[in-house]
Amino acid sequence: MKHFLNTQDWTRPELDELLVQAARFKRSKLGDQLKGKSIALVFFNPSLRTRTSFELGAFQLGGHAVVLQPGKDAWPIEFNLGTVMDGEAEEHIAEVARVLSRYADLIAVRAFPKFQDWSVDRQDTVLRSFAKYSTVPVINLETITHPCQELAHAMALQEHFKTPDLRGKKFVLTWTYHPKPLNTAVANSALTIATRMGMDVTLLCPTPDYVLDERYMGWAADNVAESGGSLRISHDPTDAYTGADVVYAKSWGALPYFGRWDQEKPIRDAHKHFMVDEAKMALTNNGVFSHCLPLRRNVKATDGVMDAPYCIAIEEAENRLHVQKAIMAALANQ
Repeated sequence: MKHFLNTQDWTRPELDELLVQAARFKRSKLGDQLKGKSIALVFFNPSLRTRTSFELGAFQLGGHAVVLQPGKDAWPIEFNLGTVMDGEAEEHIAEVARVLSRYADLIAVRAFPKFQDWSVDRQDTVLRSFAKYSTVPVINLETITHPCQELAHAMALQEHFKTPDLRGKKFVLTWTYHPKPLNTAVANSALTIATRMGMDVTLLCPTPDYVLDERYMGWAADNVAESGGSLRISHDPTDAYTGADVVYAKSWGALPYFGRWDQEKPIRDAHKHFMVDEAKMALTNNGVFSHCLPLRRNVKATDGVMDAPYCIAIEEAENRLHVQKAIMAALANQ
């Protein structure tokens, strides 16, 4: 039984086939691949695109989605073995995952890190626990990675450049300012898929403290060795943007400062100029811009960038629907 926890767990041909199937679904949205099947969508955090696209995607393929929010409309869950459950949690993941597996054909989970201790967050306990105890395929709706977003982004780039071959494109993954220390998930995933596709990737971030976790930097290095392309780190926006074919923006928290917001905030505030604006985009090779959304306008990127013809964020968001249908169809019919 195969899960969809990270794209790195799938071979390049398998990912390519998902993208081909997603393109088919984009041309003809209705199907019967999930007829008589169901998916349990477990949300520990808010969602707009993910929930909407998965619910509608299941419906369009003849399936049914059930949305659960532990602690709100479902019981709070304990994830650690050996815990004396005399606190808030009413039931253990060992029962939750196995019961849901008896009801649904797929389980999908969204659970953000706590931002207190990265050594704990990087274990991805909630997602891994569902995968451990579930007897049906589990899909990552965003935890410390966001693999569905990866495929939607790759699909949008393939459409923009009118080719499935993205090798040789200069891809800039840029940190941007945000008033809060956000999840590293989309950055981890963008780095993963861009190197998997053989692009020449520049990770642009304010200081070395904002370099991503060694796990994902390691995945990127492995991908470069396998797929071609390159990987480098820059702290200079002019250097990074010059000649770029793709600019992908995301804010994320500095890992050494998890749980120490008061110490990170001055560093973050000193780099508001990392916002994506028209002047930076003018340095690119007629580059395309995108973001996973939601995006705070005139904080992460200007109105001018978001409303420019080169912004494909809406196309990428639409593609979430199509790639997720491909993922559900593949997993439900293994």
